[in-house]
Amino acid sequence: MLLLFIGILFQIALGLDNGLSLTPPMGWMDWERFRCNTNCANDPQNCIGEVLFKGIADRMVSDGYRDAGYLYVDIDDCWLSKSRDSSGTLVANPAGFPSGIKGLADYIHTRGLLFGMYEDIGTETCGGFPGSEGHFAQDAQTFASWGVDALKLDGCYYQAAGYQTGYTQFSQALNSTGRKIMFSCSWPAYINDNDKAKYYPYMAKICNIWRNWNDIENSYSSVASIANYWGDHSVVLSLVAKPGSWNDADQLIIGNSGLNQAESQSQMALWAVMASPLIMSNDLRNITDWAKEILLNKEVIAVNQDKLGRQGGRVVGSAGKSQVWHRQLFDSSYAVLLWNDTPSPANITADLSFVGGTASIRDLFLHKDLGRVTGSISSMIASHGCVMLKVMPTM
Repeated sequence: MLLLFIGILFQIALGLDNGLSLTPPMGWMDWERFRCNTNCANDPQNCIGEVLFKGIADRMVSDGYRDAGYLYVDIDDCWLSKSRDSSGTLVANPAGFPSGIKGLADYIHTRGLLFGMYEDIGTETCGGFPGSEGHFAQDAQTFASWGVDALKLDGCYYQAAGYQTGYTQFSQALNSTGRKIMFSCSWPAYINDNDKAKYYPYMAKICNIWRNWNDIENSYSSVASIANYWGDHSVVLSLVAKPGSWNDADQLIIGNSGLNQAESQSQMALWAVMASPLIMSNDLRNITDWAKEILLNKEVIAVNQDKLGRQGGRVVGSAGKSQVWHRQLFDSSYAVLLWNDTPSPANITADLSFVGGTASIRDLFLHKDLGRVTGSISSMIASHGCVMLKVMPTM
């Protein structure tokens, strides 16, 4: 009986246990698009400050992103002053946040959205601002008092040997505030690739989402490198993804200059099949109609948000080749992705024998039923483009 009690107590102390992220979180974050622009005197519309975040929140409401499921408005690095106050409390850069973080959080909440923040587990953030080491409980309570709904905890300037202990302690500190705060961990992105698999089950107990590979950059090659890493590790990653705990492939860059329309469809489709969080990093105040259409594609979003919570993976192909991915869905159908990761158009065939016979097919970008197919389906696909299908077995 004593051993059972100790085991239960350990699980309570260890687990995140916040009931959040039962499907991959969706929202917006500034980092890839706006980086560490703190020049609010000369660039108030685009610096890391409340003008930018309020403007994005407004567009998320008016342009339909909130209603499509994009709920989080997240601040990344460079929001801080260079030092804490006399009591050790974090202080926002007053040039960017004259109303304070609490004032910004209140504004975002009035728009029916959720508010996310950034800190670092080490002595400094990656951008050189005050980190949380030595202040875990204090910072968690500060975030809760500000009305923070999500926290990304980066991994710069910290001893690698201490990540497991440090992230566990911060997870516990967030739970102790009494506020439900979605916890995004960067721990696996900072450790040796060969060591990641053994830690993933533990991360799933203390983090809602976790970054595990390189930061995304504004290019197709960056998108492809992340997707191909996930493809190469499909089995390992899919074993730990589940409601409440997700592998995070990093931000959607759709709407920026780095992707054309076909490449943008590929990123959206890949992130949906991979059950990755859909966190945009773009300028929603200035975005093309086709990029907006991709980001608001309800049928692709439905794949990402499927309540079965089973991460998909690559079943055919490799980096730089024609590929086939699929993901099992709650209604017994499958999302099937044909992705052309080559520099030329390619005819790609997906073997559908896994559905056990004839299946009805729907194209999720064309929003069109394609009829019934037996055996396989083929399509000629543009360079870096894709075809995304919903495949429903039929009797």
